[in-house]
Amino acid sequence: MPKIDDSIPFEPAGFAVIIVSDTRDASTDKSGDLLASRIGEAGHRLVTRTIVKDDRSAIRAAVEAAVANSEVDAVITSGGTGFTGRDVTPEAIEPLFDKRMDGFSAVFHRLSYDVIGTSTVQSRCTAGLIGTTFVFVLPGSPGACRDAWDKILKDQFDIRFRPCNFVEIMPRLSER
Repeated sequence: MPKIDDSIPFEPAGFAVIIVSDTRDASTDKSGDLLASRIGEAGHRLVTRTIVKDDRSAIRAAVEAAVANSEVDAVITSGGTGFTGRDVTPEAIEPLFDKRMDGFSAVFHRLSYDVIGTSTVQSRCTAGLIGTTFVFVLPGSPGACRDAWDKILKDQFDIRFRPCNFVEIMPRLSER
């Protein structure tokens, strides 16, 4: 049964949040606000937060910069996962993955189905590893960000979460 083992000391992780949008700015970025708040409330560090346009090159450059920052353990993007012509976040980021995390998308869609029903099929959320950095590509809605953080990422970035979590494997991600 999943649980928190309070005998293990908490270890904070460093996060980069990248919002992908042609219309949002710092004053209207509800998804970024939600993620920043949740990251801080959980005891982690928000290393960087930025907004980039729906442009493959801009998205890729922002993710590559975040991954190059040694303080960043995980990147969370929000936006650009739908099917419109401007939705290009998966296309920008997936080629950078060294390893895909197909289970993240499967679990996200399972949880999302309980909230929005079959509309979950309109999201192309994805995740993977770039080098030793976890990267999560979320839809742009605050609800999707809340569900991903509260129901998946919060536990996986808590070393006390059992039976297993991302934090305990982070030192081994560079093994060959």
